[in-house]
Amino acid sequence: MKRSVMLVLLVLALALGAFALAGCGAKEEPAAPAGESTGSLPAGVQAIKDSGTLRVGVKADVPNFGLQDAATGEFEGMEIDLAKAIAKRIGIAEDKIKFEAVTAKTRGPLLDNGQIDLVIATFTIKPERLEQWNFTSPYYQDEVGLLVKKSSGITGLAGLDGKTIGVAQGATSRDAVQAEADKAGITVKFLEFATYPEINAALESGRVDAFSVDKSILSGYVTDGSVILPDGFSPQDYGIASKKGTDDLTTYLNEMLTEMQGDGEMEALLTKWSLN
Repeated sequence: MKRSVMLVLLVLALALGAFALAGCGAKEEPAAPAGESTGSLPAGVQAIKDSGTLRVGVKADVPNFGLQDAATGEFEGMEIDLAKAIAKRIGIAEDKIKFEAVTAKTRGPLLDNGQIDLVIATFTIKPERLEQWNFTSPYYQDEVGLLVKKSSGITGLAGLDGKTIGVAQGATSRDAVQAEADKAGITVKFLEFATYPEINAALESGRVDAFSVDKSILSGYVTDGSVILPDGFSPQDYGIASKKGTDDLTTYLNEMLTEMQGDGEMEALLTKWSLN
């Protein structure tokens, strides 16, 4: 009799234990914050998350895209906000984003040597660049333009025959303008500068007769005494660049850009920075 009672008690204990375990297994996990991934991250993305820091190369001298405040050192612009959106989705705090000011000449090498994870810096997608770095699909499209002083009387590319155009070192603007000049049968000269403010200063002082770069960038340098010419050429698609071989990171970012375009987040960013 005692053996039967003990057997019954053992069965009941096992059943209660199994029920308790089942209850624990059914416990709901807290929801992830809005905008963050709830699934497992690709290896390349997880590596960035594990590092605790997102290192992004951005422009420091392009109004509306990436501009650094000289007094505070803080960055602002559409591409800065895009970097913040990426960090949020990965699960990295905004104060753990490390912004690195880059130029057309330095952004590629900084990616190559591993000093930064991404470049979001009006980086145009070109066939030759696709051989060197990974690029996402475009998040913005622009075209090369020309900024001149109103007092010059220049109204179009033809008016720059025999004149000097300021361009950025390592940028594709020079090739685009040269191709158009060849088509028009005119001769132009170029001076290269490290930064856009330097080109603009050269225009103001008369060292160059025009400042050439993408029109959206030029718009940040227009004054009462200057004007962007109506000529536009060589469409420029901006993409997010990463080191060659980071295919899973590029795929992740492409999926994110598609989501942002679909839910209106990208349009809101462009509107915020007067880029649409």
